[in-house]
Amino acid sequence: MEREDLHVVMYPWFAFGHISPFVQLANALSSRGVRVSFLSAPANIPRITSLSSSSIDIIPVDIPPIDGLPPTIQSTADMTFDMAELLKIAVDDMKPQIHTLLTKLKPQIILHDFTHHWMSSVASPLGIKTLYFCVFSAHASAYVMVPSRRDTPKPSDLQVAPPDFLGDSSLVQSLDPHEAAHIFYVFKSFYGGPSVYERGVSCMRDCDAIVCKSSSEMEGPYIDCLSAQYDKPVLLTGPLVQDPPPTGELDPEWKEWLDGFAPGSVVFCSFGSETFLDGTLIEELLIGVEKTGLPFLVVLNFPKEGGDDDDDGEKKLKRAIPEGFEERVKGRGRVRTGWVPQKCILGHASVGCYVNHAGLSSVMEGLINGCQLVLLPMKGDQFLNARLCEGGMGVGVAVRRGAEDGRFDREGVCEAVMKAVAAEEGVCERWRRILSDGELQGWYVSEFIRKMRALVDVEGGV
Repeated sequence: MEREDLHVVMYPWFAFGHISPFVQLANALSSRGVRVSFLSAPANIPRITSLSSSSIDIIPVDIPPIDGLPPTIQSTADMTFDMAELLKIAVDDMKPQIHTLLTKLKPQIILHDFTHHWMSSVASPLGIKTLYFCVFSAHASAYVMVPSRRDTPKPSDLQVAPPDFLGDSSLVQSLDPHEAAHIFYVFKSFYGGPSVYERGVSCMRDCDAIVCKSSSEMEGPYIDCLSAQYDKPVLLTGPLVQDPPPTGELDPEWKEWLDGFAPGSVVFCSFGSETFLDGTLIEELLIGVEKTGLPFLVVLNFPKEGGDDDDDGEKKLKRAIPEGFEERVKGRGRVRTGWVPQKCILGHASVGCYVNHAGLSSVMEGLINGCQLVLLPMKGDQFLNARLCEGGMGVGVAVRRGAEDGRFDREGVCEAVMKAVAAEEGVCERWRRILSDGELQGWYVSEFIRKMRALVDVEGGV
């Protein structure tokens, strides 16, 4: 098979935390001569186009109408919790549409997301190989999304690691009650549809190979564990990190403010577009970073709740900021909501500490920019990612919190930030070098392409 003859379709879940890694991989494949067709809903395409190579063919797919799901809202970033669950039901109704598209496109391979638990039943009869692209850490998947978890009737069952989870060498021997309670969401069914667990396990069970956005350096034992659980190959793309953008790309407003502080002195707090803190925790976070005495920038976003002020983040932010706070921190602290140029901010020399939700992509962004990490996971796989970072990779300081309710306080936030900024730079610098090693990252992508070719050329050839 000649290089340009390999045609791959990519189809992520309609959430930008999933779309972005798919786009990163699409760009890497396209730059090496692989033909890529990328499927998403029409409203998402302008943003995908802005992030992707011009050689990628971006194809709109229609979301079927469902009562309670506004037709103009096509990504989870703009949805309430209930809408996002309805969107999964709508995605299941897209099976005939995807069959028609694949019949027309005739790719050799489709890389799909956890929501598409039916993909093998559509693609395999057409002679198309299915690769489940897991955007979660292998560590989290091997702990939660394995067949032995099928009989998990209550949250406390998740406090104990599953059988064959690396025994005493595992980073996680048990989870706190609040962590298990959050993760138990994946076992819940909404509107009669399959749970996240049922979707994910079906994808891994039925696909031709599992794909992880990871590397042996980061997660070697957990990758092997996941492969053994499903008795099939796990292909690695590498972490797919992007080079830090030049600080010249920062808007003058941000650059001028950040330039006013010493190198490595600014604390940047951001939790992504779909991880939220409630009012009392916002107050504890803000006063906690205030207590450090360091300059800081905090970005907070708010969940969609179907109310009249859903689109007024500034109004919600104003209600959340403690009285007198802005006056006390004037000149050294800023609080914002909505989009900010996160990659450029992390790349600025004055930013030295990154308080984040332990989302896998956020952790990688912090490390490649040389930031010390403070980990404040709020849901799902984030708790397991924090264990991987702190225990397995030796990076990051987790904020102290209650085992039962998961609450944290201002003293815990201040303590974690001060511990992080005082940490030796050696371990973070090691990971920065690994993640910024273009030759190593290129090797992972090239090896991934080689294994895709082997999968297509020779049955069982990976």
